[in-house]
Amino acid sequence: MEVLLFLIGGRLYTWIEIIWRGWTHWTMFYLGGGCFIIMGLLNEHILPWNMPLLWQAVISACIITTLEFIVGCIINLWLGWQVWDYSGLPFNLLGQICLYYFLLWIPISAAGIILDDWIRYLFYRCFHKFFPNLQERERPHYTLIGGKS
Repeated sequence: MEVLLFLIGGRLYTWIEIIWRGWTHWTMFYLGGGCFIIMGLLNEHILPWNMPLLWQAVISACIITTLEFIVGCIINLWLGWQVWDYSGLPFNLLGQICLYYFLLWIPISAAGIILDDWIRYLFYRCFHKFFPNLQERERPHYTLIGGKS
């Protein structure tokens, strides 16, 4: 299951980059796949099931931004590949991350969380008879900001 989610996350991340700036780099596939897996694991195993989607998305955006900073320091600053440079944008850190892109990751993270939940749910619905060890899933539901779901 995680391999499938990694491939989906990697592909979606590269598509977002191509749509946003017209090109991508092969390393972004791995970063995107890793981010998608971590978002799913966070949602499945760490955060409470009734946490509002907005807070899940903010936490995921923090994780994505942290991973982008780490990867950016390695591939841009250390290896000099110049995949991206945000040094011209306000509130940037070493040109690798900035507030603007952190804020954009929040709605993208919310969509990713929902997608991850539905993939897991539909996978279970389609294949639980063939794989008896699959964890049972209930239909995804969310609270956007607060309250009980």
